Amino acid sequence: MADYKSNYLQEVLETHKMKHIKDVFDKYRDRRNEIKDFLNSEYGNKIYSPFDSGSYSKHTAVNTKFDLDAVVPFKYKSFNTLEDMFNDIYEKLNDKFNDRTTVRKQGVSIGLAFEEDDIEIDIVPARETRVDGYTESRNLNLHINSLDPSETGYLKTNIKNQIDHISGKENERKIIRLLKIWKFQHSKKYKSFFFELLVIKAYSYTSPTGNLWEQFKAVLQYVVDNIENDTFKLPDPGNGANDLINTLEPYQKNSLRSDFELMLTNIGNNEKQIEYYFEKNEEFSEESNNNSLSYGVAGASPVSTPSSTQRFG
Repeated sequence: MADYKSNYLQEVLETHKMKHIKDVFDKYRDRRNEIKDFLNSEYGNKIYSPFDSGSYSKHTAVNTKFDLDAVVPFKYKSFNTLEDMFNDIYEKLNDKFNDRTTVRKQGVSIGLAFEEDDIEIDIVPARETRVDGYTESRNLNLHINSLDPSETGYLKTNIKNQIDHISGKENERKIIRLLKIWKFQHSKKYKSFFFELLVIKAYSYTSPTGNLWEQFKAVLQYVVDNIENDTFKLPDPGNGANDLINTLEPYQKNSLRSDFELMLTNIGNNEKQIEYYFEKNEEFSEESNNNSLSYGVAGASPVSTPSSTQRFG
């Protein structure tokens, strides 16, 4: 008999595919291209060609929550400081688009929220780390924006290496999408990039096999077994000195371990609990009203919301 849990997760992924919102995505892409064209015209030979980044470029986007990103790589001598670069691109974007959108400074990006279309675009200003170094290494420095002066500074990165790090990893991408769906539906605050590195590391150490559920289960178990170890690291492929595990406080590591451990336990006790942890995007679900028959599971126990006396993901 086909595995109910694996089939169900496949259906969850299917209903969250970007192809279902092609018209919406085309509007995002057109708006991003408009912004990139504007920046090209404004900065001319001060920049290299802006390029797309983020979850869509990595094929990990889901259709319930996403935005589009673009990186603008400036040449080294374009500005005296990274902060000058950041503020200048903010001012130009604000002057150009503030009658159509809310333009705001974020951690390392400029966010544009086109509210009439419910579209959000993030523009990441970056500068090569040395004169003419970008074409050779793709290394970039980002300005870290913060209201607290003690937290401002810069971050070295290599976005090409980050994209290459996930290239061709289709099984890993499926698990990353599932974790993004889980965190959105259950209001978790973990960064998507953190989950991306966590899943890729789990695969590199455990080489999961079998169906989708078996691979997903192996990844969760790896996290449960390792996330709180003092020696556990998640180096950023764009900058080995940037360890993503340091973005979590000890209580957050403990919470993630507990969430995953309880998820495994409860789905193990009743496979229908998987429907609590991962809901389909019903707008694009073609499933019939008879859930059990559509998945070939006769007599399966109905799903129920876990007791409020227990902690669940």
